[in-house]
Formats: sequence, C-alpha cells, structure tokens
Amino acid sequence: MTSIHTMTLKELADNLANKTFSSVEITKHFLERIKKLDKTYNSFITLTEDQALMQAKLADEKRQKGQATPLTGLPIAHKDIFCTKGVKTSCGSKMLDNFIAPYNSTMVSQVEEAGMVMLGKTNMDEFAMGSSNETSFYGPVKNPWNIETVPGGSSGGSAAAVAARLAPCSTGTDTGGSIRQPAALCGITGLKPTYGRVSRYGMIAFASSLDQGGPFAQTAQDVAMLLNAMAGFDTRDSTCVDMPVPDYTTSLHDKIQGKTIGLPKEYFGQGLDKAVEQKVLDAIGVFEKLGCKIKEVSLPSSPLSISVYYVVASAECSSNLSRYDGVRFGYRCKDPLNLEDMYKRSRAEGFGDEVKRRIMVGTYALSTGYYDAYYLKAQKVRKLISNDFKQAFEQVDFLLGPTAPTPAFKIGEKMNDPVSMYLSDIYTIATNLAGLPGLSIPAGFVNDLPIGIQLTGKHFDESTLLNAAHIYQQETDWHKKVPVSCS
Repeated sequence: MTSIHTMTLKELADNLANKTFSSVEITKHFLERIKKLDKTYNSFITLTEDQALMQAKLADEKRQKGQATPLTGLPIAHKDIFCTKGVKTSCGSKMLDNFIAPYNSTMVSQVEEAGMVMLGKTNMDEFAMGSSNETSFYGPVKNPWNIETVPGGSSGGSAAAVAARLAPCSTGTDTGGSIRQPAALCGITGLKPTYGRVSRYGMIAFASSLDQGGPFAQTAQDVAMLLNAMAGFDTRDSTCVDMPVPDYTTSLHDKIQGKTIGLPKEYFGQGLDKAVEQKVLDAIGVFEKLGCKIKEVSLPSSPLSISVYYVVASAECSSNLSRYDGVRFGYRCKDPLNLEDMYKRSRAEGFGDEVKRRIMVGTYALSTGYYDAYYLKAQKVRKLISNDFKQAFEQVDFLLGPTAPTPAFKIGEKMNDPVSMYLSDIYTIATNLAGLPGLSIPAGFVNDLPIGIQLTGKHFDESTLLNAAHIYQQETDWHKKVPVSCS
C-alpha cells in the first residue's frame, strides 16, 4: 500500500472521503515525519502541532456531519510570510523574530475555511529576498535531493517540505520566480497565479507590484484543487481583481491536441545548461506526441528583465521596509541613545546583508536626480516586456521554456556573487513584470537533481496551464519521484 506521505493531495482526499483513515491520523503522520526528518532539511521555522491536531479533529467532525469540502482535513504548510493569527510570522528575519500576527492573511483564512489543517510555517529567504534560501535568519534550507545543494528561493522551505513529503502541499510567494524556481529545483509543481487573482492581504510585502501568492504540490491536479480555494476577490486588497473564479479541476482532462506552444528563442541561448536544455527539448517532444503544435516566438525585451526587476523590486522594497524602524513592532535595539540611534541600530541589527543591499539600491533609484534615470526608465521597459508577451500570445496558446538555467547549485557557491545569484531567475522574472501566470512542473533529472519546465499563459488563463501540465503528467512520471531518504 502507498504510504500516506507519498500520496497526492487528491489521493489523500479520496481516502478521507472513503474513510480509509481520518484527518487526525494523516496529521499525526506528517507531524511525526517533520519532527523526525526536518532537523536535516530545516524547512520549517515553526511547527503548530497543537493547533493542527485541533483543526484535524474539527475536520473529522465536519466530515461526519456531511459538511466537508474537497480540501477538508488535508494538511498544508504556510510560508512564513503569511500572517497567521496567534502564530509567529517572521518573514525569515531577525527583524520579525518576535512578531506574533494578530490576524490571518486572506490566503490562510481561505484554506482554513475550506477545512485545511496548518502543520506549521516554513523557512524562507529573509523578506523573500533571495534565490537560494540562504539569507534566512534561521539558517539555510537543504534540498532533499542533495543536502549539499540549495532548494531555491525565496520559498525554499515550502518547496523542500513538499519534496521531502513532510507536507502534501504548501503556500509560497513569487516576486521574480520564488515559487517556480524552487519548485523546479526540488522536483515538484508550483504555480504563480496572475497578479490580482489571489489576494495579497496579510502577505508581508516585498515589492507590491510584483508579489503574488500561490501553491506548491506534487501535481497539477493538486495545485488546481488548491487554487479553487485560494483565488477570488478581496475588498481588503486594492490590487485584487473582481472576476469569477472557475473550477480549475473541471478542465484538467480536456484534450490539448491542436494547442500551439510558443518557444521563446531568447530562452534557449547562452547561459542555459546544455543538459537542462535537452530535458526541455524532451518535454517538448512529449507535447508534440500529444498533438500540440510548436512555434518559435520572440520576446526581444526579455534579456532586460533582470535589470528592470532589480530596479523596480528594490525601489518598492525600500519603500515597504521603511516601516521596520524599531518603533511599532519587530526588533528594537537595546539601550538606544536617542530616536535616531534607535532607527539606525534597529535596522542595522535587524536586517541581513541581502535586504540591506536591496534597500540601498532602491533608495538610490528613487532619490532626487536618479528617479527618471532608473525607476521611471525601468517602468517604461517593463511595458515593452509586457507588450512582447501580448504579441506572442496572438500566435500561441501558452509559452514553454526552462524554469531555471541549471539544476540546484551548492550551498554557499553563489553567496559572494549576487549577480550570479540573480541570474538564477532569468527565465521567471519577465512573467512577474507582465503580471502573467506561470507554472513549473518536473521534467527530468540532471546529475541526479530535478529540473523543471515553465509554462506561461495569458492573464487569468491558469486553466490552460493546469490542463496542459496535467495531461503532460499523465504521460510522464517525473512528478512521482521521491528522494530516496524521504520515501
């Protein structure tokens, strides 16, 4: 019999419905795995054991009364960037190490209302700034496929927890690839929804025009189940779009024969590992076998996306993080001499190096005399990047390419080379700048490490991406692979 922890979310849901086991049994199983294995991976910051068992008991009672939703009683882990009432929400930073959130973020509330059980809060790059999960105040997360390598970032804890089967699913945030890149490096499925599809209320801000929450799971089918609960309009988030939410599971089995897939030529050039490229080409072959048409397209402005991103994101982070000053909440330095000393020392002692670097870059880009030269120009190029996608989607149904240029790299390998680290997100950033949905799914292994392919769709067309990914996963078994130490 398949072990509980290797089952997909859909399989767990079916077994709950058939009363093969209870939510309490599932929850206890995952809690024990976390306590046993996570000393190795460091994927969790906080374990909410008592709360989880209480929620699981309530879920079983709801199921007995016939009040269950498709997600009732299923465990989930939340990235520690989402506010969770009565539970520490640290954002991976010393600055918020003592912050107990007084309310739930909308995404947490929605999955809670659907009956899901929170196992705990996962580790992450500090304030979501990083591509390797090495900037966390709580130490780096280890990739379950090889603990000497990174899991990707910033949502590396969430991705590693699912890859190690410490949780069947988790939440993450994606500002420039922080769901898709760790999903690829950990061999799981991760979705960044369209900007505005999922509420950002209660999600601690990094770069407000780019941040988007989304789910991790083993399969596209699982992700579709989660998105059904997470998506929707929220009056508390002014960037949330008021439009109907489809049932993403109903179109999963639609035929994809005749769909046209665009291959951006800029994604298959210098910088892409040759072995990774071959795996992407193998995946394209599977889609061709399924009857899809392949068409080369061009995104001529995409090579500028990293430069644009690090101006825009740093500028917005500089503004958003100005609230952490030692006055209202979070870390405050000891025995300040005066108000100015408190501001300076609280920020200097509370923030890590990467966060400080981005605050400084952003403050410079927004300063008098440089705003037009940097921030305004970056926003103009951002529009060009968005227009490239619009033109491409006039010819194709969705785009396909690599998620990351290489498999997972060694811990510490790029920490002293920020530019090399930033290039890890070269294929994912443009999607955020244009506000489009992006989905990473497993597509093979290079040097015994998983790699992913990225599907990018039109605004609010997550259904097409999930459908294509699900059909692909019926033809392949990469998503079923589990690290030997975690099976």
